[in-house]
Amino acid sequence: MIFRVATRQDLPAVLALLADGGAGAGGAGGRVGDPVPVEAGGAHERAFAAIEADPRNELLVLQDGDALVGCLQLTYIPGLGQGGRERALVEAVRIRADRRGGGLGAELMALAVERARGRGCGLVQLTSDKRRTAAHRFYERLGFTRSHEGFKLRLEP
Repeated sequence: MIFRVATRQDLPAVLALLADGGAGAGGAGGRVGDPVPVEAGGAHERAFAAIEADPRNELLVLQDGDALVGCLQLTYIPGLGQGGRERALVEAVRIRADRRGGGLGAELMALAVERARGRGCGLVQLTSDKRRTAAHRFYERLGFTRSHEGFKLRLEP
């Protein structure tokens, strides 16, 4: 297993991980793990370029041989709390559907927490959809505690 920062070449496989809600790549009937096509200069490519250029953002992947089997995004947020130390926000945590249940998610999260600790962060935080009760149990097993109620406001174009 290799834990590393994602490259542009990883983008189709990362999008497949993000799209995998049990219906295959993008919900379009593809096989689990099939890369999702990326439009040159499109929104995903622009977003990846912005993440890659920002020292406070990291898209991280877990690679097994030639295949990406997991990903997450870490965003480092400066603030006055936590003694002035940054906090790490974990988002977009995914393990490929056919590899779930074998400890890869715990390994990926442990590596992310170590990365945040090494950067000097005072806190690692994440949100999880209220309907994902299995994910909540997973995060609690890793030592995360429920501490806040979250709110979102969608901004439509």
